Amino acid sequence: MASKKDFTPEEWTRVLESMILCSVAVSAADPSGLWGTLKEALASKSALATSKSDFADCELVVAAIAEFDAREGRLPIREDLRKRLDRLHPTEVVQHSLDHLREVSVILDTKAPTDAAAFKALLCSIGQAVAEASVEGGLLGFGGMKVSDAEKATLADIAKALGTAA
Repeated sequence: MASKKDFTPEEWTRVLESMILCSVAVSAADPSGLWGTLKEALASKSALATSKSDFADCELVVAAIAEFDAREGRLPIREDLRKRLDRLHPTEVVQHSLDHLREVSVILDTKAPTDAAAFKALLCSIGQAVAEASVEGGLLGFGGMKVSDAEKATLADIAKALGTAA
């Protein structure tokens, strides 16, 4: 079983950032307005909370979620990502996120081969939860679809970037 000590500080930061970038990629793929974005952010947080029990047997997932749950672990990562992504167009945000996830996939496969699949499943589940959080299209909450085509495509791209089945 892998843990934080198996990674360099830079690699560990990249792994933690990936938990945010999965949700950011899906949100940026089909921006949902203020209310939708709020629902997607809450879905990401909820997915992490659910993952504590779903992946309780994976030390790497437990360690990453525990660090992310701590304000002092989460805040610097969010602020750094916000600075890097703030001026990017949504399509650039998606591409940046996918590039990052490819990099994290290699890190996980190299440093945590026994836990890589579970951690990648966590990342995919975060993306899926965000995609399902807000109805896309429609008017005033009527009509539209649960997961837009752009979100479906981004979820497939995330799975591909992580080297997992879509």
